[in-house]
Parts: sequence; structure tokens; C-alpha cells
Amino acid sequence: MADRTFNVLFLCTGNSARSILAESALAKRGGRFRAFSAGSFPKGAVNPDALALLADCNYPVEGLRSKSWDEFAAPGAPVMDFVFTVCDDAAGEVCPVWPGHPVTGHWGIEDPSSIKGSDMERRRAFVMALRYLENRIDLFTSLPIDKLESSALTAKVREIGQGEGASSPRSDVA
Repeated sequence: MADRTFNVLFLCTGNSARSILAESALAKRGGRFRAFSAGSFPKGAVNPDALALLADCNYPVEGLRSKSWDEFAAPGAPVMDFVFTVCDDAAGEVCPVWPGHPVTGHWGIEDPSSIKGSDMERRRAFVMALRYLENRIDLFTSLPIDKLESSALTAKVREIGQGEGASSPRSDVA
């Protein structure tokens, strides 16, 4: 199991900012994780502020797109090992039944795209969102996944979502 690649899906309602940031941040780290993102009601376009920040940080932006979570619940889709909601709205929705019964957790953070201020204020919000997601992803990727029982692994990934920047105290969703 040490050579196994784990599929990770980040969910948000619009799949235009937070889930995209998380997908790219995990993809940059590579290793034994393959990152995906989707939304319950995708906006159809990635937020330009998210793309600009990712590009400035030398994170992968190729192929990033706003898409429906239905793509990942359909036959033939990659089977997810982990599914994380990164916004409170998506966490409160009824998610599809994911094939393979992935470990789930809620890693909610505030929506940087909701900031309507100056370019600098919007940039600051996106930088903070990315930082919070990077912190969670770093903690997640350092877990001894191969050595943890399923219930302990679930508890650990949900605990990660309660870290600095958490937008919601919920840990029982996804």
C-alpha cells in the first residue's frame, strides 16, 4: 500500500475559488495524492483572482475548470479515497453517494471571492484562503495513512478542518 496513489476530491458550491485553490495546492505537492475539485452548483468559470494567485505562486493552473460533482459520482469516474468540503454551503448539502466509501471531512474556510473591496483586499483574502488550505493539506499529507485505522483516519482529517481559519465548527459532514 506504500506505493498507492490516493484520490482526493475538494468540494465547494461554485467550484471557482476555494476548491480550485485546494486542488492546485495538493497537485503541487504531488507525491502519493491526486487532486480533484468540483461543485454542487459550479459557476462554470474559475475565479480570475484564484488563477492569478496560483500562477504567481507557481502552482499548476493547467486544466483547472469549474465542474459539477456529478462527474465524480458517475460510472467510470476515479474512485475517491478522500472527499473534503471547503465551504459551509457544500457541507450542508446532500452529497452524492461516493463509490468506494471515501474518508470525508469538512475543511471550511471563508470565501475569498465574497470580498468586494480593492484589488489588494481581494488579493489578501485569496492569499489567506490559500494559506489555510496549504496548512490543512500539509497536515493531511503528513498523516501515516497506511498505519491508521479507518475511524482514526477519519477523526484526524476532521480535526485538521478545525484548525486556524475554520469557518464552521462542524466536523461531521461531507
